[in-house]
Amino acid sequence: MADYNETMMHQWGGLSPYESFKISSIASKRPSGAAVAGLVLGSVGTAAAIGAWVFGPVVANSRTKGVEKQVELINANTNNTLNRIANLLDVERAERVAQGTTISQSITDTIAGTQSSTLTAQQASELSAVNSVMQQTFTDAVTGRSSLNPTAVSLYSAPAPCNCPGSCGN
Repeated sequence: MADYNETMMHQWGGLSPYESFKISSIASKRPSGAAVAGLVLGSVGTAAAIGAWVFGPVVANSRTKGVEKQVELINANTNNTLNRIANLLDVERAERVAQGTTISQSITDTIAGTQSSTLTAQQASELSAVNSVMQQTFTDAVTGRSSLNPTAVSLYSAPAPCNCPGSCGN
């Protein structure tokens, strides 16, 4: 039977126990992949923290200025829109005031229920059309014609089946 030293020499390729211990000791002191990865990640994290501490206020300040610029643009756009709306309202009011229809009504006209005005031919025809529609609507309401159904309806009920057993062909 072989002794311990011979067994170890075969296991380590012919090295003595001291040599194999020395090689394994040196190999155990070599950094592993996990240690290298931890060192790299720690270094990157430290660099990121220092960068955030140094450049954080600069980035925050630039974001604040960007937001301020956006708010100023939105306010300017809102003011322009409000000015356009105000101008359109002024123009619309001026058109209504200068419409061309002048109505002069006296106390006598008010008591008599009449008014004198200058109407154009188109305004007179529109007034006549409105009056005829109003008159027809009033006539239909008084005579009851407006309450009639425009579609003629006839009452119909389907024949009911006979409930008697043995009759009516059942």
